[in-house]
Amino acid sequence: MKFTIIGRKITVTDKIRGYVEKKLGKLDKFFKDESEARVVLGTIKDNEYIEAAIYAGGMIYRAEATDVDVLAATDKIVDVIERQIRRNKTRLEKKIKHSATLDSMLISGQDYTGGDDDSEFEIVKKKRFQVKPMSVEEAILQMNLLGHSFFVFKNVDTDEMNVVYARRDGKYAVIESVE
Repeated sequence: MKFTIIGRKITVTDKIRGYVEKKLGKLDKFFKDESEARVVLGTIKDNEYIEAAIYAGGMIYRAEATDVDVLAATDKIVDVIERQIRRNKTRLEKKIKHSATLDSMLISGQDYTGGDDDSEFEIVKKKRFQVKPMSVEEAILQMNLLGHSFFVFKNVDTDEMNVVYARRDGKYAVIESVE
């Protein structure tokens, strides 16, 4: 697994780097291809946080956690990402190099009690609407007027479909398609 570890308002020591690489490296057994991990460490008030995104086999597994200690937050991240992998194990089984069985123990030693729900995704509602060309600023205004957390629109500048969404930090982001 290739690691990119970034520190924001925190110094990433060799101890922290080694611990993060060791813990997240254990997840590499689930992936056939070379995977990449992007980890952001930082501090918010009196807590330390970690954001981790693992890119493997066309899938993205992402989690974030806060704790007083960055090492404890790392343990939380590993468990969350491992649960995501197990939840999607039927899709991943085709991509795993050798058909290793997934046992019920998490890397942290805790039992996995998540659902092994192999049922299909249930779509409860479909919406159709006309997509109007507009600027990003107009899309944000429209999203806020509707009280939604995201909004699909056709970008007037690029003539592409985009999605604007409200982030947890109160700022906004745009998702653009790439070919």
